[in-house]
Amino acid sequence: MEVYLANNINYLVSHQLQQFMMQETTYKYKTPVYCASLKVPTVNPVIWAPMSPSMRGQEVRHQCVLQLVAAAITAFGTMVKGTMINQTQKDMLALLCNAYFEVNCIRKIATRPTLNQ
Repeated sequence: MEVYLANNINYLVSHQLQQFMMQETTYKYKTPVYCASLKVPTVNPVIWAPMSPSMRGQEVRHQCVLQLVAAAITAFGTMVKGTMINQTQKDMLALLCNAYFEVNCIRKIATRPTLNQ
């Protein structure tokens, strides 16, 4: 990895993007309709109502992270030309998809106590 790129990565992972920048960037990479698994689900109103304010805040943060990862996966998909991808690209896609999967699992585990009430 080039030093310039490493410096940019170090900066970006240690500083939160401004809200308008996140929105502008994610807006460019909307989930394709044929990729339904990347659509970030919203909480059913029946489940949302009994949630505590802190649980609701946590859910909103999980949704935000899922939207960012979904946008990253979509951006990756627009970057790839054709159906042939190299091993590094396969690894990158697998890591991004697994991050999406893990956050979604954490989200489901966090809302489970509300379902059991």
